[in-house]
Amino acid sequence: MRTKRLLYAVAILAAAGAAGWLYLRRPTPVDVATPFRGDAAEIVYASGTVEPLTWAKVAPLIRERIVEQCDCEAERVKKGDVLARLDDSQARATLAELQARLSLAQEELRRSNVLAERNTASRQAVDRAQSEVIQLEALVAGQIARLEGYVLRAPINGVVLRQDGEVGEVADPGTVLLWVGDRSPLIVIADVNEEDIPRVEVGQKALIKSDAFPDRPLDATVDSITPKGDPVTKTYRVRLRLPAETPLLIGMSTDVNIIIRVVGDALLVPPGVLKGNTLFEVDGDRARERTITGGIRGATGVEVLDGLGESARVISPYPTDLVDGDRVRVRQVEER
Repeated sequence: MRTKRLLYAVAILAAAGAAGWLYLRRPTPVDVATPFRGDAAEIVYASGTVEPLTWAKVAPLIRERIVEQCDCEAERVKKGDVLARLDDSQARATLAELQARLSLAQEELRRSNVLAERNTASRQAVDRAQSEVIQLEALVAGQIARLEGYVLRAPINGVVLRQDGEVGEVADPGTVLLWVGDRSPLIVIADVNEEDIPRVEVGQKALIKSDAFPDRPLDATVDSITPKGDPVTKTYRVRLRLPAETPLLIGMSTDVNIIIRVVGDALLVPPGVLKGNTLFEVDGDRARERTITGGIRGATGVEVLDGLGESARVISPYPTDLVDGDRVRVRQVEER
């Protein structure tokens, strides 16, 4: 009886082992993709901002309260027009004091000259009076020039593109209060990574994407490249010229795709099927690892130069749990 129970247990274990072996050896269900023909475009990506070709910022050089500001946003102004004034009362009081001191010094110099002509004053006294007058004249001239810094003028002819700040607010040095420029032509300023910039050249076409116009194709052309890059961000500034009819507005953010080169009628596979240059092809009921020679890598497809036929069935996405020779079963469309 004991022997029968032992044989029965062994039979159960053997059956369980066989079932487990069959389970482990069953084909792995996979999805497949087929290579396709299309244009392969080598793209350099960057983010950019729409700006006028010609524009300038207007900012104070001193910290003072705004006492006057034009209501001229979107209005055309000429170079030199007054756009804002800062409180210069203290500066004018200083000027008045210096002018009074200058008047006294000039009178003292006049008296010294008269006395010197009568031989009742030394030449040294005349020289001291003359030196005092010269110093005060320089201080008055400097203070007059300094007063001009309290007046903010249009640096160029153009339109006031934006106006910030309010009368009564204290403006800090360097704080931009107005932007003056032309509405057109417009450009996109893009920052391109230093590893990509050697491939970018003046005259290349670019595709612009903007959230404001998601379904509208927008074009641009590389106009210039800043010779010196930014060592902190490791980027180079690229200016792209927009066509006159562009719907983009000043200040909009954009995605820039600079087209380096295009290969027509290329054999492509989806990017997700590859790990480096390796993919898996379905051969009968087996997964076969293949190494291809890749070309242009785009967002929607990778160019295949060699190592894969057009009729191949490629496992998609790249299977991380398969090895060369594993059994696979292609899922039917309705199973997906």
